[in-house]
Amino acid sequence: MAVYLGMLRVVRLCAGRPEVLGARGGLSRVWQEARLWGVRPLSSGEVDHTAPLPIGGLSYIQGNTKLRLINKTVGWCLDATAQKIPDKEALVVFHENIRLTFAQLKEQVDKAAAGLLSIGLRKGDRLGMWGPNSYAWVLIQLATAQAGIILVSVNPAYQAPELEYALKKVGCKALVFPKQFKTQQYYNILKQICPEVEKAKPGALKSQRLPDLTIVISVDTPLPGTLFLDDVVAAGNQEQHLAQLRHTQKFLSCHDPINIQFTSGTTGSPKGATLSHYNIVNNSNMIGERLQLSQKTAEKSRMVLPTPLYHCLGSVGGTMVSLMHGVTLILSSPVFDGKKALEAISRERGSFLYGTPTMFVDILNQPDFSSYDISAICGGVIAGSPVPPELIRAIINKMNMKELVVAYGTTENSPVTFMNFPEDTMEQKAESVGRVMPHTEVSPGPRPHLLPCGWGGAPLGTRCFPSELTQDAESTPSIRGFPGTGLGLLCGLRP
Repeated sequence: MAVYLGMLRVVRLCAGRPEVLGARGGLSRVWQEARLWGVRPLSSGEVDHTAPLPIGGLSYIQGNTKLRLINKTVGWCLDATAQKIPDKEALVVFHENIRLTFAQLKEQVDKAAAGLLSIGLRKGDRLGMWGPNSYAWVLIQLATAQAGIILVSVNPAYQAPELEYALKKVGCKALVFPKQFKTQQYYNILKQICPEVEKAKPGALKSQRLPDLTIVISVDTPLPGTLFLDDVVAAGNQEQHLAQLRHTQKFLSCHDPINIQFTSGTTGSPKGATLSHYNIVNNSNMIGERLQLSQKTAEKSRMVLPTPLYHCLGSVGGTMVSLMHGVTLILSSPVFDGKKALEAISRERGSFLYGTPTMFVDILNQPDFSSYDISAICGGVIAGSPVPPELIRAIINKMNMKELVVAYGTTENSPVTFMNFPEDTMEQKAESVGRVMPHTEVSPGPRPHLLPCGWGGAPLGTRCFPSELTQDAESTPSIRGFPGTGLGLLCGLRP
């Protein structure tokens, strides 16, 4: 029997945070109400891989808690993976001809992290990464986490007004970018809002419109007023700066903020969602467990990622899943290119492919699609927007991606809250967003009683961490309740 969840609210459980709904310190109000209606939690011994369903016909689900939560930082997880499988290929940047093992990646990340500290950045400072997918993007993502610096994911398509808004909103102290990509002239765009950069001493910028911004780093070309990324990384190879990094890491907590991602801004100005090590580490671990990546051989754990790294699907579902589960991450192109994605699958023997519905449509419609060897592909993740059922069937049938899954989530939830299992039927994948993820609570809006499944409810909303880092007064109510997002329906979940 189909289970329909009308307009639901999703909440990520957070151990040790009593102010967050569903924390281990006590039952949430909604969960207490559910207990009165006869809904009971599944014990760890009762939970199986199929994930819980609404009990008693009521619109409430609590994801199983059998999977242990990880109280570690991103840096600790990188160190652990590099120690466990040092010689396994970790990163392939297809368009830059770069290959690194996990041991090599860790070495470069440590040097970059120490280099960032050497130029004056400190724990809690915000660094914006502004550019298309690249080796530098992954390097900066992991290096900032190693050093306790908060990565601000900046849309590479931003023009001057949007860039100024984002940098001011979060108080960015540093900004990293390439000189240009195609028609996007990053340095020239920055000069429109920060003309002082041309005559500034590198690392000592003083800007009237961007008073927090003091450090600008160029990825690929030395530019006036900027530091060169290669020089920053080289500085990090000095023992004094590596020692400073080791000292800094002693004071890092898994609950420290690590990343600010901007929402799409479809209903207003983009808002910064602040994510912690704990958010990202555990969500990426749950994604990998749901995909059963730990059971894959090295040949079957090669992930092709054409989605942007500035989105959660790329940075968490891609980079972090790779790190947590020892999967080879293959960046196929700077921005999405269906032909390059097929080339990467063929040449690199990609076994998993990530993408949005429009990306998969483009890949399937490539004129020379049949000329590529995609025999290694077995599964993937499709997410980011509603997926037509016929597209799911076409992907599974035409690309033989029998382990394809649909994922649903929000940036604030780090991001995935619902996902199929690889062994679900084609119809289950075509007609639903899968099952609730572990340690996730799904409930209706603030009503006096729980509603039966299928009844209309409140607009979909999420509870996320207080976002004082964005200086956003509108985020403050998240401490007390759910900020509504006005997103439509979650429906068609099937047993």
